Amino acid sequence: MPDAAPLDRHATALEFLLGRINYERVAVLPYGERQLKLDRMRTLLNRLGNPDAGLPIVHVAGTKGKGSTSALVAAILHAAGYDVGVYSSPHLERLEERFSVNGVPCSGDELIGLVDRIRPVVQQMDDEGVASGDSSHSPTFFEITTALALMHFADRQVDAVVLEVGLGGRLDSTNVCQPAVTVITSISLDHTKQLGDTTAKIAAEKGGIIKHGVPVVLGTLDDSAHAVLVEIARQHGARVIDARKDFAAVYRAPHEVDAHAATGEIDFTAGSGEQCFSLRESPLRMLGHHQAANAAVALATSLELRRQGWLISTDAMRAGLATATLPGRIEVVGRRPTVVLDVAHNVASVEALVESLCESFAATERVLVFAASKDKDAPGMLRVLLPHFQRVVATEFQENPRAIPVNQIAQWCRDEKSRLGQATDEDAVKTCPLPVEAWRLALQWTKPDQLLCITGSFFIAAELRGLATAAAAKAANV
Repeated sequence: MPDAAPLDRHATALEFLLGRINYERVAVLPYGERQLKLDRMRTLLNRLGNPDAGLPIVHVAGTKGKGSTSALVAAILHAAGYDVGVYSSPHLERLEERFSVNGVPCSGDELIGLVDRIRPVVQQMDDEGVASGDSSHSPTFFEITTALALMHFADRQVDAVVLEVGLGGRLDSTNVCQPAVTVITSISLDHTKQLGDTTAKIAAEKGGIIKHGVPVVLGTLDDSAHAVLVEIARQHGARVIDARKDFAAVYRAPHEVDAHAATGEIDFTAGSGEQCFSLRESPLRMLGHHQAANAAVALATSLELRRQGWLISTDAMRAGLATATLPGRIEVVGRRPTVVLDVAHNVASVEALVESLCESFAATERVLVFAASKDKDAPGMLRVLLPHFQRVVATEFQENPRAIPVNQIAQWCRDEKSRLGQATDEDAVKTCPLPVEAWRLALQWTKPDQLLCITGSFFIAAELRGLATAAAAKAANV
């Protein structure tokens, strides 16, 4: 077969990457200098010829919203005429999604070429570790994919790069960059074992991306997280563009999402007096008040870039907000019944999801497919979700060892439903260990005028998105 060799080479490239230490797919996420070494990342980039050198970078961190904000910033810059690379994680269906240019993922052939170039450098670092008896010389999966992204963007000669932090900030492999602007979207309780059990502690880790003299845009934060980040910025001489006083947005939701192109609307203001900037009645394709907050951060970031000399018109800002999308963020992937896919994986993000479901979707009868990771507050998420769902299918994603056992999920569902005075029998809560079985049952349960929502983890969204989109395409062609 003529395609056998390219397919084999692509499989070999993926095998090389997935064979590395991958902290996204371990039972317990580590976070410390022992595992995450910025010096190792700097060495890797140096031996690759420093592909990040000269790349204008927007560096984005945050507990939630960093993926959406990155997509919005990139869409605005692209609408302004710039070629933009975005590095994000994790991916939903293909690893190449992690490094896109102008919204188009890296191709399989490009990935093969990138891996062929990086492999000997990684092998050299591995060999040095063996020779010294210190395995910490060996780059991790995330470090290698970060380097691949920067190589890809350098190859494509992009005008700008948006780098999304993977975990935390201070020790994240992206933190070797020298950005034009730094962004911290939000701080809430997540990855508490790794980053700390208060928003102040988490803010200190995420604030580690703040660089000397580099402006920092801050989204909506509680008092303790805000105080920590403002102090870090002061110590680094970094000017702060603050959602508390420098910019604001008002969101108007669509009353009913009847089509994939349904949009909300945003009014945005920044500055005051002669320096005041206003954007009124701008369409926002991403749904929800939380996306309006992300859009406000993206617009504030764009204004800062414009202050630095970037040619970003108001029309480009409007176009970026109207066109930016991101798979798995209140993504409508089916009609009759309405199927919504969302990667919400902590209490704050499921609160935003529920708010959007209630204000923009007419269906009041809803079915939930839920799975979560062991390091997440699943009972807390279920307390938010279950008052709004009559039936629940508990499941367990298969491609990551951090999944909470399905029987535990089901028991929490029954306990919460009992507390709410709702039914707890098998017509209300069902266990399906395999996600594909959960999907089939949920579809059987959901009538055409009802809503089916898949959420609780990036991993369950990834495992079911292909099934959901294929089913929607088949139904559309009937």
